[in-house]
Amino acid sequence: MICNLCPRQCGALRTPEKGAGMCRMPSTPVVARAALHRWEEPPISGTNGSGTVFFSGCSLGCVFCQNEQISHQDFGKQVPVERLREIFGELIAQGAHNINLVNPTHYAHAIVQALEQPLPVPVVWNSGGYDRVDTLRGLEGKVQIYLPDLKYTRSDTAARYSGAADYPEIAKAAIAEMVRQVGSCRWEGGLLKQGVIIRHLLLPGRLAEAKEVMDWVAEQFAPGQVLFSLMSQYLPLGRAGDVPEINRRMRPSEVRGAEAYMEALGLEGFTQGVESAQTEYIPPFDLTGV
Repeated sequence: MICNLCPRQCGALRTPEKGAGMCRMPSTPVVARAALHRWEEPPISGTNGSGTVFFSGCSLGCVFCQNEQISHQDFGKQVPVERLREIFGELIAQGAHNINLVNPTHYAHAIVQALEQPLPVPVVWNSGGYDRVDTLRGLEGKVQIYLPDLKYTRSDTAARYSGAADYPEIAKAAIAEMVRQVGSCRWEGGLLKQGVIIRHLLLPGRLAEAKEVMDWVAEQFAPGQVLFSLMSQYLPLGRAGDVPEINRRMRPSEVRGAEAYMEALGLEGFTQGVESAQTEYIPPFDLTGV
């Protein structure tokens, strides 16, 4: 396939056997872990856990990636579409409240095939927010919950930390399309069945930009139309050691400042305590369930 799935639109020739392009991945999905995960937002994890499928490779280049082993070092196992569908069924049989596709953007073509028959639980598209609107349109009716990041509002920050100066406008357009598709949040028994949760990971020294992210969400969407998840789990992992200003943990004062701003804006959603910044919350990528 000549691939233009992600905003890079690099036109790489991705074959079933050979990886290429910015994501470095073959056209066959590569998966590093498929298991119940209990550390997502409460209406995603519920009591049983979210059926997470962690895909390998990535078209972003975030220097602080907590999933470096699979996103940039490309660890994982190739699975055909038929096996991917089986994995979904196995997670549902284990009691998964949903099927949570983590970093799925560069496998949208295969995911559409795997979801040709509807699942009995919601499908969660859990992405970095760097998604093409045209690609998202191909998922309409197959994804019930969108869980995108909104990492940056400033092009220089996006270029320095993720190698994608166009990230802010791309992610904002993608989120607007996600909301158009699934509409306002719909709940059932304390679980989210439909809707959009916008995530923002706090970064050291970037409180002003975090406030800009929250301003945009508050301006774009009516109260309760989307949920907002303010994440404090940042650790200087991946290649963060090469970027001095983010080579540290979050200060409690930074987290408190962001939480207070979120509350003042009246954004509905979730916050994390600084205790969430622990490596124990990063799942082992060991081909479990693959």
